[in-house]
Amino acid sequence: MNIPYKSAAVLALTSQAQADKSAAIASLSILLNHPAGIGDHSTEDLHKNLNEALSKLADADDRLDTIIKYFPEITEVLQQK
Repeated sequence: MNIPYKSAAVLALTSQAQADKSAAIASLSILLNHPAGIGDHSTEDLHKNLNEALSKLADADDRLDTIIKYFPEITEVLQQK
């Protein structure tokens, strides 16, 4: 696929934000729904890990919203992908 540099760069940023979002959702799901997989974490560790995952999710969502706001043409590139 031959796309202009700007589109390719914004697409890369979008892909990274989507991957970070997926990883954060997976972490939250594991921490909340499969406590046996957590191991020997203390309650404090659990809350710290939950907060870190939530922060990563919020950050990824913010980045995606920002990309869509300032680079709306990326939606066309994503639809062609």
